[in-house]
Amino acid sequence: MAVTAQDVKKLREMTGAGMMDCKKALLETGGDFQQAVDFLRKKGLSKAADKAGRATREGGVFSYIHAGNRVGVLLELNCETDFVARTDEFQQLAKGLTMHIAAGKPRFVRREDVDEATLAREREIYREQMKDSGKPAQVIDKIVEGKLNKFFEESCLLDQVYLIDPDAKKKVQEVIHEVVAKLGENIQVARFARFELGEDA
Repeated sequence: MAVTAQDVKKLREMTGAGMMDCKKALLETGGDFQQAVDFLRKKGLSKAADKAGRATREGGVFSYIHAGNRVGVLLELNCETDFVARTDEFQQLAKGLTMHIAAGKPRFVRREDVDEATLAREREIYREQMKDSGKPAQVIDKIVEGKLNKFFEESCLLDQVYLIDPDAKKKVQEVIHEVVAKLGENIQVARFARFELGEDA
């Protein structure tokens, strides 16, 4: 597939990697941006990856109340220094994330946060749905894992498509990586809480 200069620029902004490395990553992964990010991380070429292990003890707690006061969000977003925490880019990211959480209704921050009991229940439901399909066991296993990936994309904040800019079709993790590359610091979503009027506690 042809890789455009715009695609290369976008991946470079997300990762901070060099132009040629970004082009190679896109060619190797068939233009899939998430796979290209992973490709660069594995090669140690992504600045976002370099910063991923650095401590994030600064940042802030941010809130958003949706019009009508029916939905509210609290978000703890961390970075490395209070200098970066005060930048417009960091503040805008926090604002966008709180609005996204209000609309996207994620249940977890990342895949690793999904507890085993929830995963087991989801797998059981998917297997039950396929019970009378007549498909071989190994095919059912693949379908179950595919459905589980869909569950992650719907339930985990970092896997969701960023609703504040839906046309870009970026995942939340990609949006955070872009800000990491721009500001030069590790940024992590520590936790969030979403409240909706009348929901069960």
